[in-house]
Amino acid sequence: MPEQILTGTVRVAVHSPDAVVHAGLVSSLEHDRRVQEVPPERIHEADAVVAAFDTVDATALDRLRALSDRPDTRFLLVAGRHWRADVSAAIDRGVRAVLWRDTFTPAAFVRTLLTVADGGGSFPPTLQGALMEQVRWTHREVLAPRGLTASGVSPRELDVLRLVSEGKELAEIAAKLCYSERTVKYILHGLMKRLQLRNRSHAVSYAIRAGLI
Repeated sequence: MPEQILTGTVRVAVHSPDAVVHAGLVSSLEHDRRVQEVPPERIHEADAVVAAFDTVDATALDRLRALSDRPDTRFLLVAGRHWRADVSAAIDRGVRAVLWRDTFTPAAFVRTLLTVADGGGSFPPTLQGALMEQVRWTHREVLAPRGLTASGVSPRELDVLRLVSEGKELAEIAAKLCYSERTVKYILHGLMKRLQLRNRSHAVSYAIRAGLI
């Protein structure tokens, strides 16, 4: 995200096709010095973008892309309860938080904006539940049959990485896991090639950063 102009100030762009809704959202920000509105033509400078929709569906998600095609744009949606979009697709499009319009308050609005600008997220329980169901289905139907986890690393690759991180040599890893040394080399080579990792140290660093080991 771009650096902020003022220390502690979050720059926010607001979009709504409804002029009344737009005015209401802007009014909710006017008296909070932690937030600074930026005009639509400077949306690329925003730390967070607020978009209001009655219905969130595939068309609404396409409109987010039209608003900003930057891959790091963070969106806060203020929406009616007509949610018809894939939650994973919304997250992939940059949605980091959702507020239902019928429970909207200025305090919750600003608090959620600050969370989004700081890299966090906030979703209503119903959407969290839908996302968890999607994750579970993906694991069961897509990843598990291929021997993968949500991290893209298989259980046996994790076993090898844990032992590498402990400083074990290939022969020790092979003996510990009842593999041949050739199999251990094959596992490491496949992992590093797939994730574009340079060497074993890089692979261990990746696993640590990803919270895998």
